[in-house]
Amino acid sequence: MEKIALLGAGGKMGVRLARNLMGSRFDVDHVEVSPAGQDRLRAELGLETVPADNALADADAIVMAVPDRLIGQIAAGFIDRVKPGAAVIVLDAAAPFAGRMPDRPDVTYFCTHPCHPNIFEVTADLAAQRDYFGGIAGPQGIVCALIQGPEEHYAACEEIARLIYAPVARAHRCTLQDIAILEPALSETVGATFSLALREATDRAVAMGVPKAAAHDFILGHLKIELAIAFGIFPEGKFSDGALLAIENAKSVIFRDDWLDAVFEIEAVKKSVADICD
Repeated sequence: MEKIALLGAGGKMGVRLARNLMGSRFDVDHVEVSPAGQDRLRAELGLETVPADNALADADAIVMAVPDRLIGQIAAGFIDRVKPGAAVIVLDAAAPFAGRMPDRPDVTYFCTHPCHPNIFEVTADLAAQRDYFGGIAGPQGIVCALIQGPEEHYAACEEIARLIYAPVARAHRCTLQDIAILEPALSETVGATFSLALREATDRAVAMGVPKAAAHDFILGHLKIELAIAFGIFPEGKFSDGALLAIENAKSVIFRDDWLDAVFEIEAVKKSVADICD
């Protein structure tokens, strides 16, 4: 693979990817239909866009930097213009796992998604430490799945994934179902929900009179050690007897008994990705 068509190149994610592809071995055609996106691409990176028809006809790989819920719809609109053997790289599992990708047996479908920089990977580089999203300075893991297509396309697509999300510390080969379990189920349904619940609980403490700065220092500091204990990062650390009692008493108050099944049963994951696409 030598030629890439980057769809949505002028969007927030597209500009990140376009920047990381600059100077690579790939010849990249940047496709952006929005005048504002075209202006952003020109102003930030000095890049010009090309018509979609031209980019798609020549592309060995099409990277879809477009909104997750529109991936299937947009792919259906261009798939007839893609040459046999080309790879369509999507950045989210929802549309393919929901069965929304158009039927084209002679085209490769590949999914990749960033893990974002790990909170426990310490770096002396201040820019890397402040790169919360990844793809700029902070090393991150990525997940990849070959949905359909020849096995030899996996390595070529992973090479592109490593470039667009650089710097990449690790690339994990997964199935499409694995990635759908990771997102939305694990990272959004659970992780993002818990994160906002933690913020709501902290705001409640502040509303009860705790100084805001003290509450933020307290919860963020405690989360560091609690997560380190829970994930085995700090193996010598243990929850105190008082903490264990509080955890046991809290479970029936905060969680339904079947909450894990409700989130992670495959039918629940399928419903979640279908809701995203719809």
